[in-house]
Amino acid sequence: MSKTGEVLVAIINNQIDFSIARDRHWYRIPLDSVRKWLKDKWPPKWISFYHTKAFEENAHSIRYYARILRINKTKRWQLFPERPLDKKSDKLYYQILIEPLKRLPKPIYSRRWRRIVFIPTTWEKFINAVEINDLYEGSHLEDRLWAELKRLNIPAERQELVKANKRNYFLDFAIYCAKGKLNIETDGDKWHHTPQIAPQNNLRNNDLVTSGWQILRFTTHQICDQMVEYCVPKIVDEINNLGGVEIDNNTYRTIDLKLPGSTFQYGLFAK
Repeated sequence: MSKTGEVLVAIINNQIDFSIARDRHWYRIPLDSVRKWLKDKWPPKWISFYHTKAFEENAHSIRYYARILRINKTKRWQLFPERPLDKKSDKLYYQILIEPLKRLPKPIYSRRWRRIVFIPTTWEKFINAVEINDLYEGSHLEDRLWAELKRLNIPAERQELVKANKRNYFLDFAIYCAKGKLNIETDGDKWHHTPQIAPQNNLRNNDLVTSGWQILRFTTHQICDQMVEYCVPKIVDEINNLGGVEIDNNTYRTIDLKLPGSTFQYGLFAK
C-alpha cells in the first residue's frame, strides 16, 4: 500500500544544487526544515525535484526523480570541505544519497507557477500526477472535493501557502478569480469544532478576510452527502460572483453547470 511520505518533492532553486544531484548523486536538507515541514513524513524512499524560475523553460515543473540509497546526518562543512569556514559551517543537514536521476515520461507542471515548500506524497500519486496539485495527500474530505473540482475542470491550488497579517497559512483550496480570491476549507467535524481549535480558526478567518480572501467552509456531512446539490453550486456561485475563475494570466471565465456534461474547460492542459 502506498504511504504518504514515501516520495518527497523537494526544491531545486539553482543550477549548482541540480548539478550536485545529477553528477554527484546527493541532495541536502537542513534538519530544521525536516522538523518544521515533514515531521512524521520522514524518511522518504524516493525524491523528486521541483525546478523554480531559475531553470527558465523547465521552471515550475518536476522532471526528475531518484531512489534514495541512504540518508546521513552531517554538517555543512563536511558537505563542502573546499569552502571557507563561516558561521553556517556547523549547521546540520540530512545528506540524501541517491541513485542516478531518472527523467519522468511527462513533466508534472505547476499551473500557476506557484511556490512550494516540500510535498510528501505517495508513489501512486506521484506516478499518476499531471499537475502539482495531484500530489497533495490530504484528508479524505480534501481528496473527495479535489476529485470533484477536477471533474468539473475548476482550477484550484491545494495547500497554497499564503501570508496574512504577517502569519503563514496553508489553504485547503485556493481559487483565484477576477474580483477576488476564494479559500475553500474542508472542516472535519471532530477536529474543527472544539474549544481548543475555535479561537485559532477565528484568528485564521479574520486574517484571511482582511487580506482579501472570501471563505467557504464545508462540513463532513456536506461533502460526503451533499456534494452535488450543495457544495458544487455554492462554489460555482461564489466563483461567478467574483467575476469568474482565472484560466490564464488575466483571462477569466464564469461557470455554467447547465452546459452539456456539466464540465468547465480551461487552458493549460488542453494545449
